[in-house]
Amino acid sequence: MRPARRLTASLSATALAAASLIAAATGTAHAASCSQSYLPLPDPSCTPGVYNPSVTQSTIGSTICVSGWTATVRPPTSYTNALKTQGIADYGYADKNLSSYEEDHQIPLELGGAPRDPGNLWPEPHAGTKNSTTKDGVETKLKNAVCKGTITLTAARTAIKNNWTTALSVTGIG
Repeated sequence: MRPARRLTASLSATALAAASLIAAATGTAHAASCSQSYLPLPDPSCTPGVYNPSVTQSTIGSTICVSGWTATVRPPTSYTNALKTQGIADYGYADKNLSSYEEDHQIPLELGGAPRDPGNLWPEPHAGTKNSTTKDGVETKLKNAVCKGTITLTAARTAIKNNWTTALSVTGIG
């Protein structure tokens, strides 16, 4: 896990802005610490995926399977934009425009991913054929299968954590 992401996540907006101004004024370059070679997946050493301990197979009826539940745990953009900015630098993306990325949960909130843990968040590009929008559809299908009892929460989490592009076929719901 990248200590820099954890540190940045805890900085106030003022401290983050000050750090950015210092870096800009000194011309300090930020070397990429995460690899883009895994795209469309996140670098597992930077974003391993973290579970919300409140979501288990026995609690899905009062958590992820309740309509609107993810809205109760989703972090605000005031929190995720700082992580997104740091993540864009960590991944060494040439495009620095925040709107080109979704600060996405490796383990989605729909499957009980940790909402605020930097180890579960990364700047997922909107570009490409396998992108943030495509992943959103996979997440919904997996959650629906879990809530219907077609697959277990563990099976869905494991499949999406290993490779969201194959998660539907691996779980047999694709």
